[in-house]
Amino acid sequence: MSVEWREIRTDRLLLRALDPDDRDDVVEIQTDPRTNVHHPGPPGVDETEVKLTAWLEHWKAHGFGYVAVVALDSREVVGIGGLQHLEFGGVRLLNLYYRFRPEAWGRGYATEMATAVVEWAEREMPELPVQISVNIANAPSLRVAERLGFTAYTETFYDGAVSRHFRRL
Repeated sequence: MSVEWREIRTDRLLLRALDPDDRDDVVEIQTDPRTNVHHPGPPGVDETEVKLTAWLEHWKAHGFGYVAVVALDSREVVGIGGLQHLEFGGVRLLNLYYRFRPEAWGRGYATEMATAVVEWAEREMPELPVQISVNIANAPSLRVAERLGFTAYTETFYDGAVSRHFRRL
C-alpha cells in the first residue's frame, strides 16, 4: 500500500520526509549516548547509516515513513519520528517512533509530533493500528503514550529490553 505524504506543520514543528541530506543530523541524534539511556545497545555510526538507508527505502516503497522533525523557530532538525510498517505478534501495524536531541527534551515535541502523525495515519490508513513500544524504564516515553490516549496491551522482551506495547483503542 502506498499513500501520499505531505509535510505537516504543527504550531511549532515541521514534519517532513527524511532525505539523504539528513544523514549528519540522524547520526548525531541516533548515536548520542544521552538519547540511548533506555536502549541496551546504542547504535554506532555504521548501524545508524544502515537504518537511515532502510528508512529511506520505506519512503520509496510506501510513500511515508519516519520524518525529520524541524523546529519552526530555529529551522533545526530537533528529532526524528513518524510511522513505519511493522509486523508484531502476527499483526500488521504502524510503528510510532521518535527520538529527539536532548536539547529539545521537555518541550512537548514528542507529543506534538506524535499527535500529528497519528491523526494523519488514522485518516489515511485507518485499517492499520498504530503501536508504540516503550522500554518499561523509559518514564518520559510512557507518559507520552498515555497523553496520546494509547492503552497498554502487552509487555514483551523487545529490541533488547522489556517493553510495554501500546495501541489506541
